Amino acid sequence: MSRSKPHQDRKSKIALLREQGALHPDPDSVRDEAFRSQEFFDAHDRVQVKYEMLRRHQVEGRSVTEVAESFGLSRQAFYKAEAVFEAQGIQGLLPRRRGPQGAHKCTDEILDFVEQWQAESGTTKAEKAVPVVEKQFGVKINPRTLERALARRKKKRPRKGQGTP
Repeated sequence: MSRSKPHQDRKSKIALLREQGALHPDPDSVRDEAFRSQEFFDAHDRVQVKYEMLRRHQVEGRSVTEVAESFGLSRQAFYKAEAVFEAQGIQGLLPRRRGPQGAHKCTDEILDFVEQWQAESGTTKAEKAVPVVEKQFGVKINPRTLERALARRKKKRPRKGQGTP
């Protein structure tokens, strides 16, 4: 049998970890013996690295400095991982998107107002609505953000004949 199959599986796993945001940025910094000698442990898997670091401290009683160093992370990263793990369990170690989730300035109230203003003014140009929104609500919104929020809203509405009676 060919030796390329495990190599291909490894490349696929690394690609999947990268896609999910769970690829360790510096797997060579993980110096823990288990990650160097046992096939089960994968220094490329950031979630596994963090979990094992926490386990070594909590179960085996190794110091924070020692485990953080052997897993190639800072003490600050250890404490952040520990806090999120205690609060959310293994789910907390999974990668998550940073920053605002969605158009937080484009509330339903603002979008209702813009749709009504567009209908009354006869224009669909978001850049013309931005100063009106700022004057009415005191919120400055990028025109493209407003366009995307209105488009998302339009997609969510049921089409005629498909909604509830």
